Amino acid sequence: MTTSPAPKRVKTSPPLIGTHNGHFHADEALAIYLLRLLPSYNPSTLLRTRDPSLLANCHTVVDVGGEYDAAQNRYDHHQRTFDTTFPNKSTKLSSAGLVYLHFGKAIIAQRTGLHPESEDVEILWRKLYNEFIEAIDANDNGISVYPSSETANLSKRFNDSGITLSSLVGDLNNDFSISATPESTDHETNDTSSASNPDPQAAEDTRFLAASNLMGTSFLRKLNGYHTSWLPARSTVLAAYEKRHENDPQGRILLFREPTPWKDHLYTFESSSSPSTSKVLYVLYPESGTPGAKWRIQAVPVSKDSFESRKPLPEAWRGLRDEELSAKSGVDGCVFVHASGFIGGNGSEEGAREMARKAVEM
Repeated sequence: MTTSPAPKRVKTSPPLIGTHNGHFHADEALAIYLLRLLPSYNPSTLLRTRDPSLLANCHTVVDVGGEYDAAQNRYDHHQRTFDTTFPNKSTKLSSAGLVYLHFGKAIIAQRTGLHPESEDVEILWRKLYNEFIEAIDANDNGISVYPSSETANLSKRFNDSGITLSSLVGDLNNDFSISATPESTDHETNDTSSASNPDPQAAEDTRFLAASNLMGTSFLRKLNGYHTSWLPARSTVLAAYEKRHENDPQGRILLFREPTPWKDHLYTFESSSSPSTSKVLYVLYPESGTPGAKWRIQAVPVSKDSFESRKPLPEAWRGLRDEELSAKSGVDGCVFVHASGFIGGNGSEEGAREMARKAVEM
């Protein structure tokens, strides 16, 4: 009996990814990281250059080359005719948005174990764009958060531009002769850079990889949080929202039996309710999942990103603690109320309920 020889494996070279050298930004730093999360790009080789003849030999080109053609793996957004946006959005995409548009669902499915065609992948794909990718697209394309007509007479109380991810990536463009060797990751292999190479381009490439790692690990933390905490909380918040009239006849008090990320979901459910429906004013929840945990009463912000509450806890309670607060409020077991009135605490669920019942009427 003769046996057929084992088929020979076709040895293929890792795909070559091209992007521009010189000053780098958050968008291509993230785009490269996202690509390298995919099995088809792991491992891969990175080439940073603006030489068209070298870029022509790349399997994939990102943020350079003046061409957007997904069929040819070309993802630049700088050409005059470019106007691609994420579905139902108006913000023009950057290279990060382009890569995410085409590969985001595959990345989410791979990292979470969810089926690529599932509703949960679709929800996470849109959520991550809304909360993370879109701001990178807007920043790279020079799009302001607010229309200029609304900010003409506004001035900042303090400068917050230095704490953004885009700013931190910008800092990595500066060579302060400090080692910027990126953390080792399973998709950073076969790079053209070397931390031990004194060549200026190699040093710049190393700093770029540090920027890519910063953006990529931030993305993965967001994805993990939305998958393991935010998404499961959706049904929990909906159940509490549907039962809110058990806590207050007008439905102004929401109660959870365990700490829950509720804000995003609450605003979503409220927006789909009748305009005449009373808004939730206070949210009650235990400080932890352990038996006997103290309870919190939190005032709902006017919007998701606002520090202003719809109805802060009563002014007479603010800044007080323990027995003094209990005497002032007429509620046993009080622990504290913050000086701004956005949050307070009580030793029991019933005490937190009573604080909320009194507060909604004051």
